[in-house]
Amino acid sequence: MTAHPASPATEESMARYYAQRAEIYERVYHKPERQPDLRAIEAWLPAQFKDRRVLEIACGTGWWTPHGARDAASWLATDLNPETMAIARTKAMPAHVRFAAADAYTLQGLEDERFDAAFAGFWWSHVPLARLRPWLAMLHARLEPGAVIVMLDNLYSDDSSTPISRRDADGNSYQLRPLDDGSVHEVLKNFPTRDDAVAAIAPCARDVEWTAHGYYWALRYALA
Repeated sequence: MTAHPASPATEESMARYYAQRAEIYERVYHKPERQPDLRAIEAWLPAQFKDRRVLEIACGTGWWTPHGARDAASWLATDLNPETMAIARTKAMPAHVRFAAADAYTLQGLEDERFDAAFAGFWWSHVPLARLRPWLAMLHARLEPGAVIVMLDNLYSDDSSTPISRRDADGNSYQLRPLDDGSVHEVLKNFPTRDDAVAAIAPCARDVEWTAHGYYWALRYALA
């Protein structure tokens, strides 16, 4: 199919892109070179949330949900897109997993929920740099003192990542991603270093752990 020019990335266009991509989203987890990393993270994740009440941000198609939720006391998986969440709902999940529609930037509708842990897989990289610290502050405010937070995301790799197409004045990076229908979508995708990530959480984090795999990073910390 002929690819059509991409429009600039916006919050609305990003939401449309992930809705359109829902059926093929998990292709990225089938790349052969990434399998050792994925198995290592899947094995590591359950212990991070043992016996905790967990809020998952932007669960997407629910790839990580059953792994993280395995030993948790409770797990609320949230996402803005009904298309991706519909796929997540079809998967075998622990009995204590619930789903709720929620905007990751506001978590509106969850004000009465109490959590002592949070998880965000592959969301950090899509948050504009100017919104990152305000978003983290909002998330932290929804958690109990001492809560554990785990973030997973991509490391940039020349042999496996979609090339960066441009950077804006704020330092955000973007990729051009085609879909099967021939449409091309500009997607905001940042690749923080360890120092970048630690600086963003520094005011209120303790026991910070950063793990770099070949294609992914994991950040774990507790609220100070």
